[in-house]
Amino acid sequence: MIRAKKRYEEEGEEGKRDELSRIKEENALLKETIELMRRELDSYRREPLLVAEVKSLVDDGVTIKLSNGSMFYVARPSDVKIDAGDTVLVDQKNLSIIRKIPSSSEFSVENFIIIEKPKVSWSDIGGLQEQIREIREVIEEPLKRPDLFEKIGITPPKGILLYGPPGTGKTLLAKAVASSTNATFIEVVSSELVQKFIGEGAKLVREIFDLAKQKAPSIIFIDELDAIASVRIDLGTSGEREVQRTFMQLLAEIDGFKPLGNVKIIGCTNRADLLDPAIL
Repeated sequence: MIRAKKRYEEEGEEGKRDELSRIKEENALLKETIELMRRELDSYRREPLLVAEVKSLVDDGVTIKLSNGSMFYVARPSDVKIDAGDTVLVDQKNLSIIRKIPSSSEFSVENFIIIEKPKVSWSDIGGLQEQIREIREVIEEPLKRPDLFEKIGITPPKGILLYGPPGTGKTLLAKAVASSTNATFIEVVSSELVQKFIGEGAKLVREIFDLAKQKAPSIIFIDELDAIASVRIDLGTSGEREVQRTFMQLLAEIDGFKPLGNVKIIGCTNRADLLDPAIL
């Protein structure tokens, strides 16, 4: 009887120890979960950082440019290695540089370049002989034989507009001319030029044309042109006004003081009736 009672007490003590161990494990798990939730809550409460571009390094300071165009001179961080042209994250209040954005995370107009040329030739296109002749005269020949046009004193057109219902071969023509030349082919969808912040769309247009001039001879293919080049109106929302700013920058790049050189433009749309007369 005494042994049985002793064994019962030992089993009870062991059960209590197991229960206590289980409670301790659950308590540790709950503490870890609470800490993770606290960190997540703190991250939600933290103010967002601003994106800025490093323009120049001056002594112990840095000149940065925000997305709205404002420029500031701030202290150079000792723990972050930066150079001119880098993209950094800065604090909203004092604009101190927090960290550098890796180049792989940056958005660049280099993404618009088509590295592999389309495998489309003129012989793959049935019909459209008149359109093929015009696009070869306006785009292909000036890029292949610029000396000929210079010799006879003819300034070739800066670009061409392809329009018509969907499925009529507009994009196919653009691919064929890209394949037939050794020019850098830069493909842009107009909706990608519509940006959220004021001036961002116009800046993107400038960078695309600067890139095209650096990579010349080059072809800029602008698909869905009506997304930014529709008829301008006096009234509208702030978003519509921003689209108009982007369009004005496009016109300035095409017909501005800076020559395009060996840069040709192909516009493409299936709603030519919506286009502003200035682009025609």
